[in-house]
Amino acid sequence: MAKITDGNRGTIAKAEPPAKGQRLIFDDHRDAPRGFGLRITAAGGKAFILKYTIDGRERRKTIGDWPTWTLEAARAEARELARDIAQGKDPLEAKRRRREEPLLKDLAGEWLDKHASGLASEKAIRGYINNDLVPAIGNMKVSDIRRRDVIEVVEAKAEKTPRAAAQVLLYARRLMDYATDRDYIPANPLAGLKPSSITVKGKRDPLKAKVRGRVLDYDEIRAFWTNAETCDLHRLTALALKLVLVTGQRPGEVAGMREDEISGRWWTIPADRRGKTDSAHTVYLTDTALQIITEAKAEIDRLSRRRDEPWRGFIFEARPGRAITNAALCRAVDRQNVALGAKVVQPWGRWTPHDLRRTMRTGLSACRVRPDIAEMTIGHVKGGIIAVYDHHSFDAERQAAWEAWEARLSRIVAGQDPDAAQADNVVKLEGARA
Repeated sequence: MAKITDGNRGTIAKAEPPAKGQRLIFDDHRDAPRGFGLRITAAGGKAFILKYTIDGRERRKTIGDWPTWTLEAARAEARELARDIAQGKDPLEAKRRRREEPLLKDLAGEWLDKHASGLASEKAIRGYINNDLVPAIGNMKVSDIRRRDVIEVVEAKAEKTPRAAAQVLLYARRLMDYATDRDYIPANPLAGLKPSSITVKGKRDPLKAKVRGRVLDYDEIRAFWTNAETCDLHRLTALALKLVLVTGQRPGEVAGMREDEISGRWWTIPADRRGKTDSAHTVYLTDTALQIITEAKAEIDRLSRRRDEPWRGFIFEARPGRAITNAALCRAVDRQNVALGAKVVQPWGRWTPHDLRRTMRTGLSACRVRPDIAEMTIGHVKGGIIAVYDHHSFDAERQAAWEAWEARLSRIVAGQDPDAAQADNVVKLEGARA
């Protein structure tokens, strides 16, 4: 061993390469840890190394090439490595793990395939990850991602679409939870990061959900019901919107209704078509609902004959084999808002297809339907301890609720006082409970 020196006349500059293979010169300087030295190859390359033993195995870690690394910097790095080795950490193993660690974009693809595939919201989730997160930080190693990296992505998104930004944050957090579970990182850097932590100039708490309270008044209900099938709406679109108002189900669930989901007067929405729960939901079909479905099937039959295409079972078929989408319903209502008699109501503006569902739910309360029955009627699941122990379907009570709403809706459409028959509805509902 010898003291390694730098400079034009130092040990490093004067060291001659071996005829073949490698030659090692170890440093006995007081600041150099045991095993630190210089490696010289037959080609004349020189690099600082650290030779060490861990778990009974002798290993050699390359610190860096000379003169890119100075002797002083290499000794300092060797001391840091020696401290880690003394604590049981293997630098070469860490390097191997680092090399095998995936980029965020690769881990995102794995997570999406395992946790988003098959969900009703799969397309939206993939969009948030692939269109927002991956382009910004997808080429970073997972362990290199810091809280600030994601915050910058979310804040940029929040400038234009705050609610979408909240979703980006949600799924980024879940993705990093997955990275933690897979032991790529010791802890999720996004843990505890709340939407309220996101700031956008000129906006206070920009990701906070704006609770929408828009319901149609009686005039709007009458105008919608009267004009939906006579304005420029496609007839199947008009019928689908009417069924949303009659049943109170989500527009996307109504739009995707299939013939094989209907048995007599009951419609079963399968779990895989319900984006917010993993259970199926049954809906009682009143006379009005059955009439709408009958008219829709007749329209499908007429269109199928004209196009000479077989029917694929969708009640509201946009084109052969494809149902109308929720987005299409929204666009149609937006285009025909004047013809449908939609008013501008502050702060929400004109009504949307989902507001038809909220209008029905509000109508159930006007019919004196118990809140728990009303919630079950529109497909909201039971919560807490009730969901664990109470599995009764309350079919009779829910049927009575739909029939009470049908009677009220009929009176509204006819221009009559919807509360005039309220006493009869209450008696009917009380009888169902008994």
